Amino acid sequence: MTIEQQTGTREPATESDSVRTVVDHVAASVPVIASLVDHKDHIAAWADDIAARLVAGRRLLAAGNGGSAAEAQHLTSELTGRFDGDRPAYSAISLHAESSAVTAIGNDYGYDEVFARQVTAHARAGDVVVLLSTSGKSPNLLRAAAAARAVGARSIAMTGPGPNPLAEAVDDAICIDGPSANVQEAQLVLVHALCRAMEPALRRGGRR
Repeated sequence: MTIEQQTGTREPATESDSVRTVVDHVAASVPVIASLVDHKDHIAAWADDIAARLVAGRRLLAAGNGGSAAEAQHLTSELTGRFDGDRPAYSAISLHAESSAVTAIGNDYGYDEVFARQVTAHARAGDVVVLLSTSGKSPNLLRAAAAARAVGARSIAMTGPGPNPLAEAVDDAICIDGPSANVQEAQLVLVHALCRAMEPALRRGGRR
């Protein structure tokens, strides 16, 4: 018979290492996401600018590596599809999702050129190139920023802690302080905030 059976008492349950890890991760993400409020004016200005460009017939190109690629593709899908309610589709391309182009360019020119060459091919003056990175150091994104500048497209970046090379290479950047995983989580919230702020202008602009 156990002590519990003898005394009729229960020993308090203890959290496993996995449970503590989950709780710690969620707790760490909260202040990083909340820090986006400090960038509210910046995000709103981006929304107004990007929406005006899209309504005028310009396009948005986006790129990132790894988890940041997923967030970039999330942004383009909200524009070509819809974010909240029906409205016209707008031109938005995820450069990393062009698998044949990425592998062909990587094979022929090197991985550092996989986004820059596509920017050169697709971007025109007045378009906007959105680059996402947690480190702000990826050579292929730095080359993409240079390519955007060369064709006259506006380049903006969502990065991890600044200063960093990508933030300095683009026309404008929002740098989020925090660990890499939490920065990526905040990037998704930033993408959604950006889309929600753009939505009224995108709906008005689509009326004919």
